[in-house]
Amino acid sequence: MPRSGTNSQGNHYNTPGGTNSSGGSSYHYSNSNGSYYYSNDNGSTYYNNGSGSATYTSPSGQSNTYSTSK
Repeated sequence: MPRSGTNSQGNHYNTPGGTNSSGGSSYHYSNSNGSYYYSNDNGSTYYNNGSGSATYTSPSGQSNTYSTSK
């Protein structure tokens, strides 16, 4: 059963709620500063800082940061 709420920093979260699953241990945060973070069941993570940069980390731990600005 998904759970959602707002933590002490004012950031909204959903669990489960990763990009690749409606169950399991995935979750995502939507942060009050415009950034957001996904943690997926396969061990990968994705963080967008809301300011034109994002970082994806693969299940093997390899990170890739790239620009999201238009």
